[in-house]
Amino acid sequence: MLNQPVKHFSAAATSATTVDLAALAGKQVVLYFYPKDNTPGCTTESQDFRDLHEQFTAANTLIFGISRDSLRVHENFKAKHGFPFELISDAEEALCQQFDVIKLKKLYGKEHLGIERSTFLIDQAGVLRHEWRKVKVAGHAAEVLQAAQALNAEA
Repeated sequence: MLNQPVKHFSAAATSATTVDLAALAGKQVVLYFYPKDNTPGCTTESQDFRDLHEQFTAANTLIFGISRDSLRVHENFKAKHGFPFELISDAEEALCQQFDVIKLKKLYGKEHLGIERSTFLIDQAGVLRHEWRKVKVAGHAAEVLQAAQALNAEA
């Protein structure tokens, strides 16, 4: 997948919007997949992206958070924390499958399929340029910002 064009997608997002990859041409795109709204790690990660949003915007980069939560749950999560970017609902797991982020996870000794925290940076032409898998939240958004700034400088 790396350095390959990302297969077109269109997905429902907060603010009654649809995120269409083709319509985002000319912008860099960060897609960060996270397990669940309103959980500690996911909230911190989303807040970190929120806090760096202006710098991402200055680097010609749009941010989209993605989980399997419903749009209603996303709208509440977004409003509660003041996220200036949209959250995509992937209840059917179409994007999760496309980016291969559904993994077998263990929680309290039980195995289940869930989203492995992962982030993808797509360039202005729709090509996947960076991917981070098994993400640790601390410092992650800043690392993605550095990659986005460097990629934008090359463009």
